[in-house]
Amino acid sequence: MKSFSDAADLALLGAPPAYAQPLHVGRPNIGDRDAFMRRMNDILDRRWLSNNGPMVQEFERSLAEYLGVKHVVAMCNGTVALEIAIRALDLTGEVIVPSYTFIATAHALHWQAITPVFADIRSDTHTLDPEAVRRMITPRTTGIIGVHLWGRACDVEGLQAVADEHGLQLMFDAAHAFACTHKGTRIGNFGRCEVFSFHATKFFNSFEGGAVATNDDELARQMRLMANFGFQGFDNGIYPGTNGKMTEVCAAMGLTGLESLDSFTATNRRNHGHYASRLNDVPGLSLLAYDEAEGNNFQYVVVEVGDTFPVSRNDIIRVFHAENILARKYFWPGCHAMLPYRSLFPHARLMLPETLKVADRVIVLPTGTAIEESDIECVTGILRLLAAPGTAAKLPPAA
Repeated sequence: MKSFSDAADLALLGAPPAYAQPLHVGRPNIGDRDAFMRRMNDILDRRWLSNNGPMVQEFERSLAEYLGVKHVVAMCNGTVALEIAIRALDLTGEVIVPSYTFIATAHALHWQAITPVFADIRSDTHTLDPEAVRRMITPRTTGIIGVHLWGRACDVEGLQAVADEHGLQLMFDAAHAFACTHKGTRIGNFGRCEVFSFHATKFFNSFEGGAVATNDDELARQMRLMANFGFQGFDNGIYPGTNGKMTEVCAAMGLTGLESLDSFTATNRRNHGHYASRLNDVPGLSLLAYDEAEGNNFQYVVVEVGDTFPVSRNDIIRVFHAENILARKYFWPGCHAMLPYRSLFPHARLMLPETLKVADRVIVLPTGTAIEESDIECVTGILRLLAAPGTAAKLPPAA
């Protein structure tokens, strides 16, 4: 692995890349393989592979206990979980969401003929600004979906106040926020419900999967019904549901990951600390901090590139990718600028100045159990080199 002390060390200038194989942002955390294989053998011995089997039931109970909620409904993935939660809340017309989120938040509405209305974020938190939400409310608005970004909670109280004032439903996309807290309470307990993703790239994964957490008995009953084709008992379809069920194999992976959750979090915390110690004196770069008074999963190492940094955010990404370091822009350029939304709402950007600002300056760096301290030294070495006088002038122009 290269150490970076001179611009001549950069692959864009002819040197070999730092990595022969890509260094990813989201390499999966695995947990105890032996424990997982024991669960796999149990599944195969029972020959019960899906349809609310024992593993899924145990997974739901374990999640509900961990989160401190009454109900957790496991689903096949986080997007279907969003769609089912939206439908169970009977949302229609327009629902206000941030543009600065993964596209699934908007698509889950669009797929159900609901219009996602994009409200601006606060640049200091990267999450929905309640006052911006208030400005986007119309007579057709039925709900708000807040997104807890980077594991840091939305302004829960501010959004709830707006929802209560206007008689709107409030739910949360908590895909980034498993194992995190807001004012000491586990995320999963806010709004009418909260949706988690357990995709392979999340620090806690079930291969593929998701879940909805709620303290509402009736809402949980409706979502279970919807996720199983609308069947109530055998041969009794009472609702036009879908197939949102989690498989036994995915639940087994989830249970195995739960047993290693503290270890995953400790690794992420350690990595974040290494990044902070190597970047806190680099002018023009700002590493997103976590509130130590709250529970955090430290899943994301988020750097904002300021105007004073000598190299643009896009050029930093270009250098990293040449070195086979797959750091990423998140969530550039914003949902409003992707199809179909940029055609449906061509002037949305005029209402999203803070979203545009944040989307143009964020980079997410590699972390997780697949990352060593030497990898962090390599990544931060490149950033420090790019900050050095004269390096920017040596980079070739972008194609």
